Amino acid sequence: MRIQIVDAFTDTPFTGNPAGVVLLPGSTAFPDPGSLQRVAAEVNLSETAFAHPLPPGGEADWALRWFTPSTEVDLCGHATLATAHVLHTAEAATGTVRFATRSGVLTSAVQGDGTITLDFPTAPLTPVETWAGVAEALGAAVLSAHDTGPQVGDLLIELADERTVRELTPDVRALGAHSRRGVIVTAPAEDPSLGHDFVSRCFFPNVGIDEDPVTGSAHTALAPFWSARLGRAELTGLQASARSGTVRTALRDARTLLTGSAVTVIDGELLTAL
Repeated sequence: MRIQIVDAFTDTPFTGNPAGVVLLPGSTAFPDPGSLQRVAAEVNLSETAFAHPLPPGGEADWALRWFTPSTEVDLCGHATLATAHVLHTAEAATGTVRFATRSGVLTSAVQGDGTITLDFPTAPLTPVETWAGVAEALGAAVLSAHDTGPQVGDLLIELADERTVRELTPDVRALGAHSRRGVIVTAPAEDPSLGHDFVSRCFFPNVGIDEDPVTGSAHTALAPFWSARLGRAELTGLQASARSGTVRTALRDARTLLTGSAVTVIDGELLTAL
């Protein structure tokens, strides 16, 4: 089987968020989850996606699962974008692709400019009191805090400005005590003329990822958060990790559209059977 490494939410190799993608053509079911987890641990990226085709006529075209190096997750944006990119470049799918996942049916569609738009559930935001120790673990003052619901599972933290987000050097281990997956930090863009409306960084120690380069699922929470503050349904987020990447968001009530580019950087062969 082929295994490909795709940089997602970027059109420049070696930036954005790399994901492993393994297509299982002709399969009717996934292999043992332990086998998938071992491959994901070997690939050792934020996520490795596994997909197999579904019979025609159903509510979805492909079944899709995502694994970090240490666990399976309920929702992943960049690895879904990477999978859609692989399906289209391999001509295994055209037009809109529907994925059956642990978070329901998610869709991807290729746009005229070659970008891919994902249709994801909007994360519900619930204001919370900042738990003791969060500001200390971050090393920065917290302006507001929101729970992002069960599918995303993060604590969304608003910080003072873009510079604070960029210069943050948190105690990642300490952050793990304050949410199921991790912590999203965000602030408004210092200069929106540069092409982004807000910035973010994401720390997910509880699923084996100290800092995720670009996180699609986090933007299902960032989109409603910043749309309410900036008064616009369509925004662009810059995830200010070392690799960096951009996510265009469009809020559609219960759904959030995430648009980005992807580029394949490695195309190889998985020699061990699953």
